[in-house]
Amino acid sequence: SRAGGSSKTKGFVFPGRHPPAPLCSAAMAGVVERRLAQIGLRIPAAVAPVASYLPFRRVGNQVFISGQIPKAEDNSLLVGRLGAGYSIEEGQAAARLCAVNLISQMREACGGDLDKVTAVVKVEAFVNSTEDFTNHPQVVNGCSDLLVEVFGQDVGAHSRFAVGCSSLPLGVAVEVGAVVEVAAE
Repeated sequence: SRAGGSSKTKGFVFPGRHPPAPLCSAAMAGVVERRLAQIGLRIPAAVAPVASYLPFRRVGNQVFISGQIPKAEDNSLLVGRLGAGYSIEEGQAAARLCAVNLISQMREACGGDLDKVTAVVKVEAFVNSTEDFTNHPQVVNGCSDLLVEVFGQDVGAHSRFAVGCSSLPLGVAVEVGAVVEVAAE
């Protein structure tokens, strides 16, 4: 069974999508924060890891972000297997929620200022799928499209891989990691 989502896509609301709400005062909001407010996307606080790893690691101007799962603020998970009753649209919603959680980790790595992200370099995505499922790229577009929408084409466009696997932690549908470049400290 799926937690945090329905088996029907009609009327489905993308996780992380909320009515526009300023995250900080207008005078202090950066370009990316203003764009988030305009599209009505709230980025939650970064979640601490649940195992023996760092949520991100900064090396020079690059930040390596550990795999993010589609976990909502209420701790619900988007679980399912593509090709086994879980639709491409549901998979895209899971990938989008992974992107929301990636952005949360980016914000943490940049001391709260998403304008310090100078490039989303690479997205690394795993899709929980059956052997015969082949639409991994379409699923991961849910993540890629949101990153471009939030950061713009020049910063948000990235290289990536999108591969299928037989299972993911907690039965989630998608897991996504990333490498980003940030402004020098």
